[in-house]
Amino acid sequence: MLALLTRDLVLATRAGGGFGLAVAFFLILCALVPFGVGPQTAALRPIAPGMLWIGALLACLLSLDRIFALDHEDGSLDLLATAPVPLEGVVAVKAIAHWITTGLPLVAAAPLFGVLLHLPGAATPWLIASLLVGTPALSMLGAFGAALTVGLRRGGLLLSLLVLPLYIPTLIFGTDIVRRAAAGGDPATPMLFLAGITALVVALMPFAAAAALRVNLR
Repeated sequence: MLALLTRDLVLATRAGGGFGLAVAFFLILCALVPFGVGPQTAALRPIAPGMLWIGALLACLLSLDRIFALDHEDGSLDLLATAPVPLEGVVAVKAIAHWITTGLPLVAAAPLFGVLLHLPGAATPWLIASLLVGTPALSMLGAFGAALTVGLRRGGLLLSLLVLPLYIPTLIFGTDIVRRAAAGGDPATPMLFLAGITALVVALMPFAAAAALRVNLR
C-alpha cells in the first residue's frame, strides 16, 4: 500500500500539475471573482464562504479523471485488480494520493484565498478546518466517480455530472461552517455534520468504487 501511495505521488509530481494545478485554478478563481462582483469588501464578504468552497470543489474536480485513467491505459489497473492486495485498499490509496496532491495544497493555501475575498480573519481557522475535514470526502467521492467512468472515452464530462450532485452535502455544511464563523456564530454543529459525512464516505466509497472497477474491468 505504501509503495503504491509513493508511486502515485511520484507520478503526480512528474506528470506536472499534480500539486499545483488545483491551487492555480483556485487562485485564478479567487482573483476573477472581484472583477465580476466588484472589489468592495461589502460585495465580497457575504459571498466569500460559498465562493471559497465552490472553488475548492471545482479544483478537486479537475484531476479526478486521472485517478484510474492512466493505470487503465497502461494496464497497471488490471495488474492491481489481480494482485493479492484488496481492490478496496487500492481505491483508498489512490483517493489518499489524490487528496495529498489536490486537497492538502488547497488547505495550505486557504488563508491567502480568504484574504483575496475579504473573508474575516476570525473565519480563516474555520475555513482551514472545514477544508481539512471536507476535502477527503471530495477525493473519495471522486474516486467512486472515476471508477464508474474508467475506460470510457471522453468520460470527463460524465464524471463531473455523476460526482457534482454527490458533492452537495459537503458543500452545504462546509460553506455553513465558514459563514457562521464569519458572522460570529458557532460553527460546531455543521462541523460535526461535515465530519460525519466524511466518515461515512470514507467508510463506504472504497467498497462501491472497487465494485465499479470489477464490473468495468471484466
